[in-house]
Amino acid sequence: MRMLVRFHRLACLAASTAALSLPAWGQGAAPVPPNAQQSDPARLGWMVGSPPPPDKIVRFADGSAYRFPQLRWSFSNFRQMVPTTNVSRRLTPPAPLPQALRDDLDAVVLTPLGKAEPMTWRQAYDANYTDGVLVLHRGRVVYERYSGVLGPYGQHIAMSVTKSFFGTLGQMLVAEGKLDDNAPVGQYVPELKATAFGDATVRQLLDMRTGLKYSENYADPMAEIWAHARSGGVLPRPPGYQGPQTFYEFLQTVQKEGSHGGVFAYKTVNTDALGWVIRRVTGQSIGDALSERIWSRLGMEQDAYFTVDAVGNEFAGGGLNAGLRDLARFGEMMRNDGMAGGQQIVPKAVVDDIRKGGDRDAFKAAGYATLPGWSYRGMWWVSHNEHGAFMARGIHGQAIYIDPKAEMVIARFGSHPAAANGFNDPTSLPAYHALAQRLMADPR
Repeated sequence: MRMLVRFHRLACLAASTAALSLPAWGQGAAPVPPNAQQSDPARLGWMVGSPPPPDKIVRFADGSAYRFPQLRWSFSNFRQMVPTTNVSRRLTPPAPLPQALRDDLDAVVLTPLGKAEPMTWRQAYDANYTDGVLVLHRGRVVYERYSGVLGPYGQHIAMSVTKSFFGTLGQMLVAEGKLDDNAPVGQYVPELKATAFGDATVRQLLDMRTGLKYSENYADPMAEIWAHARSGGVLPRPPGYQGPQTFYEFLQTVQKEGSHGGVFAYKTVNTDALGWVIRRVTGQSIGDALSERIWSRLGMEQDAYFTVDAVGNEFAGGGLNAGLRDLARFGEMMRNDGMAGGQQIVPKAVVDDIRKGGDRDAFKAAGYATLPGWSYRGMWWVSHNEHGAFMARGIHGQAIYIDPKAEMVIARFGSHPAAANGFNDPTSLPAYHALAQRLMADPR
C-alpha cells in the first residue's frame, strides 16, 4: 500500500520550497523515523520558553506545523496555528465518567496483522505514536493514558473523525424529515447545481459514492486535494496564489467524473459539501448545529473548536478539535443506541442504520487491504466482525472504536509520522479487538 504522508507533502507543496521537503517515512529508501520517545514533543521542548529558541518554534506559515516531529506538538495546539471558531458545551454540567481503572490492560497481548511476533497493548500504544487513549467498558473508564503535550484538559485535532459527527448530523436531519437523502445536493445548495455535486444525492454524499474529478492521491502534486486544502487555509499558500479563497469557492469548481452511486471512493470534499447542505437546512453554522444537537446535550467537559477558512466556514472534512474524554462520550452515546443521560440524543433508527453498514461490494472495490469485509455508511466505517464494531477514523491515528458486543468504546488521538491509517491499522485493529476480548472474559 502506497505511503500517504498527507499533511507532510501538503506542507511541502504549499510552501514550494526545498527547505520543507520531508522523508517519506516507511518507504524503503527513507530513514526510519524517530520512535515515540525520541519524538516526544515535551522531551524535545517545542514552543517552550519566553520566547522559545528559534530552533524550537513551530509555525504555520513555513509548514513546520505539519512536519514530523513538530506535528506531535501542533496536533495538540491547533488553535495557536490557524483561525478557529468555538463549539459550545453551553452551561450544562459535565456528565460524569465513572472511574474503574485497571492495572492489567497494558499487558494484553495481540498479534499485529501480517506478523508472527506478538506485542502488548502498551507496546502498541508507543508503536502508534499515541497521544492519548481512553477506554470505556460498560460506561466506566477502565484505561486512560496521555503522552507528549496532551493531557486530560487538552484538545487535539480529530482529523477525519470529524466526518462521523457530520454524517451523524446529516442522518439525524433525514430522520427528522428536514433533509431528503434521495434529493440532489443542488436542491439544497443551488450554488452547486452546475458542479459535480449538483445531481449527486445526499445519500451518495453520506456514503461517499460520488463520481468526482477529485483525487486524494497524495503522491501526485497535481491531485485536487492540494487545491482543496489551500482554498480553506488548512495549509500555507504559495507566493502569488490566485485559487479559490474558501472551502465553498473550491466546492464550486469540482467537476464530475464517472457516475454517482458506484464504488466507494473516500474523498474529503464530500463532507464539506454535506456541511454546506446542513448549513442550508438548519440555518446555522455547522459548529452551532453540532453544539445545539450533540455537544451541549452530552454533558461534555470542554468546548470543542473548528479550524475555519477566511470567511469562517468550518472545515467539516477534518477540522474538529476536542478533548479525549468528550470524544469518548460521543462514542458511548452511539454505543447506547443514541441515548445519554436519559435522553435520546440521536434517534435509534439512525444508529441502527449506521451499524448495519453500507454496500460491501462497493467498499471492497476501493481496495483497503487492512479492512477486508468492511463497509462505509453515513461517514462511519463498519467492520461487520463478530462483535459488530464500527469506527470513526482520522489520519495519523485518530479514532473512535465502538464494540457493542464487548460494551466497549475506545477514543484515541495520535500523531503517527505516516498519515494513512494503513500504517497503524495492523497494530491498532488487533489491539482494539484483543482488549475487547479481555474485557468480555474478565469484566470486573
